[in-house]
Amino acid sequence: MGHGVTSVSALAGRIRAAAPRLGPVRLVCVDGPAGSGKTTLGAALARELGCAVVHMDDLYAGWSGLDEDLSQRLEEQVLEPLRGGRTARYQRYDWVSGAFAEWHDLPPTEHLVLEGCGSAQRVVAQHAVLVAWVDAPADLRLERGLRRDGTEMREQWLRWMGLEAVHFAREGTQDRADVVVDGRRDLAP
Repeated sequence: MGHGVTSVSALAGRIRAAAPRLGPVRLVCVDGPAGSGKTTLGAALARELGCAVVHMDDLYAGWSGLDEDLSQRLEEQVLEPLRGGRTARYQRYDWVSGAFAEWHDLPPTEHLVLEGCGSAQRVVAQHAVLVAWVDAPADLRLERGLRRDGTEMREQWLRWMGLEAVHFAREGTQDRADVVVDGRRDLAP
């Protein structure tokens, strides 16, 4: 971990000490390129905080998911209701069928981890008490992704890596992060 943070519990302490910025919710954004270790960090933080995780993979409209519609969907289905102290309701994208599927309710809670590429875009990060950037070398990230999704997805992965690089450059995500986490290493509890 970087920026003086040594463990998940230290990050959780920092999150608990912050004043909520999304209505009653302390929002945590775990962002970074695909295959870097965001899901691992997000799950560890959620366990430590005793809260839910919303995965950006459930909100993308497939492999072209880092588009303007994502920001609007995230605002309308998740952020706006929680900011108002109401239950959020978001529709999960089913990668197998290639369409949006069932709806999920997310009541206002003390903490929420939003995990995935694009989770800390500026319109979201303004409501976050912590933005964590997770990174790892591109070859390791690609290897992890193909191990998870299958080698037949190589072209999709390479295309996505290009799209996310443009997104991150436009958003300045890494430069705005509160903490930087090395996704090559196991995280201390």
